[in-house]
Amino acid sequence: MKLIGKRIEKDGSGHVTVVPEDDEDMWHLYNLIQVGDRVRASGMRRVQNVSATGSVDSYRIRLSLTLAVTRVAWAPSTAPGAESGNAASGSTGGSTANATVEVTGRVAEENMHVKLGAFHTLAIEANKNVRIEKDAGGWDSVALSRVEESCVPGRGAEVAAIVCGEGTATFCLLSEHMTVVLQRLEVPIPRKISTTSSAHEKGLARFYQSLYQSFLRHVPYSSPTLRAIVIASPGWVRDAVFDYIMSEANRTSNKPLLAARPKFIKVHVNSPHVHSLVEALKSPEIATQLKETKFAREGMMLDRSWFFKMLATDEMRAWYGPDHVALAADRGAIGTLLISDELFRSSDAAQRKKFVSIVEDVKQKGGEVLIFSSMHESGQQLNQLTGIAAILTFPLDIEVVEAEEREAKEEEERRKAEENGTTE
Repeated sequence: MKLIGKRIEKDGSGHVTVVPEDDEDMWHLYNLIQVGDRVRASGMRRVQNVSATGSVDSYRIRLSLTLAVTRVAWAPSTAPGAESGNAASGSTGGSTANATVEVTGRVAEENMHVKLGAFHTLAIEANKNVRIEKDAGGWDSVALSRVEESCVPGRGAEVAAIVCGEGTATFCLLSEHMTVVLQRLEVPIPRKISTTSSAHEKGLARFYQSLYQSFLRHVPYSSPTLRAIVIASPGWVRDAVFDYIMSEANRTSNKPLLAARPKFIKVHVNSPHVHSLVEALKSPEIATQLKETKFAREGMMLDRSWFFKMLATDEMRAWYGPDHVALAADRGAIGTLLISDELFRSSDAAQRKKFVSIVEDVKQKGGEVLIFSSMHESGQQLNQLTGIAAILTFPLDIEVVEAEEREAKEEEERRKAEENGTTE
């Protein structure tokens, strides 16, 4: 995402103008735009003109509108449908649709084509300016951190993956905040037991050729930000796929692909489905190479070998739930805070402010904060656990802490009652 302009006042009001470039940028915008903000972007609108004779002329024009936001909707990109065996010999189908963010609200600035106060929906477009304006307190530390993070030059996909079965393949890209399914490929392969060996071999050849063409189109193997290309499958398929890709790269003298050979990692999964990729990425051979990536760090901290294991064996150091985590933060006990970005999309300003305050408090006291993307599997797991959890630096008994809180509250109420009685 490109940062065009930014002006933030001391009270947290102000505006930011950015240009989204890809699906991940759209995800950032979805997390930045809140109900009550004012968003200015371009979009198409149908306009009708009535002539003196009563005839109506209707046409579509591009407008730049400013909306007072009442609703924000997210639609992820969709992969093209599975391909047939007939198409598999060469063409591999259509292109991947872009993720979209739709902003609905009332027109907040006059426009010659649209009445002030009229409802309109803008579909945010890639490579077009988007201006987000917030009132006091709107540009908090979490929102500003997301703007800064999303505009880092060179940011891109960290891992590409092909999850394979015999005759099937799913292409994915994993970036810091998203897992995007680029294409699903399916080529029927006749079984050896029901037909000739020649027909089986021809089916495999069609599948490998189709997979290779899809690989060239979808996998950014020469990108410097790409840390690994994972080929995952049950059985022997991953080895055959890797060998075919490398043999074709040699045959066609594809030097960039040959140079990317060290990035390839072959791993076993129990089933040829995308959800199997989550377990594959936790395998030791991948974890060591991806330990610096954001999503790998998140997955490791939430994985059963960390938080869930601690919850089972040392529950006084593994807390979850908004109220309990807030109590731990008050006592400066949090070593690592795990929090889902879904909590910051709350339409309740007080709720968002509460979670931002916890994040800032943990950081000020030297703790680590991991904001999980709900577009990653690890973020979805955290959402099932209330969306917020903490690993404490020292054990705390929840029941003891809650009892102390009750005593402190009762003592405060007694003190106030005594002061009121003295005053009266």
